[in-house]
Amino acid sequence: MIHDATTRAWVTLMVLSGASVLVALTGGASFGGSVAGALILLFAWMKARVILARYLGLWRAPAWLSGFNWVLGLYCMLLLGLFLAPDFIR
Repeated sequence: MIHDATTRAWVTLMVLSGASVLVALTGGASFGGSVAGALILLFAWMKARVILARYLGLWRAPAWLSGFNWVLGLYCMLLLGLFLAPDFIR
């Protein structure tokens, strides 16, 4: 078990990066391109939260962390909507 928070954050980032690569390599062959893109965006959102909390030290300022998480979440929802919009327009 890893006890150092920075090392745990690094391992988490590596796992999420690996998961993103695996999804991208499959190209959504088994579940479709839209789901693959949404999964990659979800992994990117999770990575951004780890970076904000651990590397930028926002875990010490919960109010700021909460605010950044809200803004980041809304931004990711906007990006997801823009990514999925062409599928709904057709």
